[in-house]
Amino acid sequence: MPSFFESLKSKAFRSHPSSYERPSEAPPEWAPAPETSHQWGLRNEASSDDYRSAEEFCASHPVEPPRLLPSDVVDHINNVGCRAWAIEQPRTPRFKGKVRNQGDTKGRAAVVHVQTRPECQDTCLLSTLPLLAGLYDIHGKQGVYYEVEIVQMDVDAGGFVAVGTACRPYPDWRLPGWNRQSAGLHLDDMRKFFEDPDGGRDYLTDSFESISVRAGDTIGCGYEFSTGSLFFTYNGLRLPNAFKGVYLPRAAQDVYAAVGVSGGVEIKINFGGDVFRWKEGNEWAWRVEGHVGRLGGGRAGEGDELPTYSEASSSTAVRR
Repeated sequence: MPSFFESLKSKAFRSHPSSYERPSEAPPEWAPAPETSHQWGLRNEASSDDYRSAEEFCASHPVEPPRLLPSDVVDHINNVGCRAWAIEQPRTPRFKGKVRNQGDTKGRAAVVHVQTRPECQDTCLLSTLPLLAGLYDIHGKQGVYYEVEIVQMDVDAGGFVAVGTACRPYPDWRLPGWNRQSAGLHLDDMRKFFEDPDGGRDYLTDSFESISVRAGDTIGCGYEFSTGSLFFTYNGLRLPNAFKGVYLPRAAQDVYAAVGVSGGVEIKINFGGDVFRWKEGNEWAWRVEGHVGRLGGGRAGEGDELPTYSEASSSTAVRR
């Protein structure tokens, strides 16, 4: 049986029969096999009440427009780079656990540690700073990227992690990919979601048939500016694009890292403070720092000063 890595390689075989007649009709155009869409999740299911309340939340709270970062935040990014990114402390009572934005004496986080207890319910954790800042120029970068290392995740005992992106405000009792302007790869069934409240779509079915994410594995999430494609990595291997043409036009919104947790899990979230397993992610072209500081297209004034994201979210977002 071919290995997981071998199954991802493209192989073409051509035969050369001794006699060949050209068909009278042109062959049909090639098209990829349709992705299977599921009504129900394999393991993790939210209640209908959660679904309805999330729909009400999104209807009452439109996506925030892109914002300028306060000057002190831009200065902080210039000083510490990617270590300025962290995970916002969840306020929902559903979250049972700890978020440790650990850092050195200057407050620079290397990686973010998240540990939850078995009684933790579905919670979406958002980054404190956007991965995609709509009002800022991309500075010639290829994209942005972050990784999540699984330290502990017992799926059979209800432990569950999802890796993806979302725009604010997002209902924090919903997992990434379930609601508007959000994407996620759910690691219990390896299905991908984009604004999909049902069971998601198969992602790399053949390759993932015998793959189950376990302790020590790393899942990365990246966004490619040139195509608007969202992709994932598995232990340093870039997988095919999960979604193409999303979050466009880019200047229309800010997009944050979104990590879903449920049950008892332990993870490490790396925005670049430690070495990425996906080697290309360590290059400047993919790192989150350097994406802010210079406005793109003159869409806002240099002197505009806005509140911090935590201040903005506390005044506008309604928490369940």
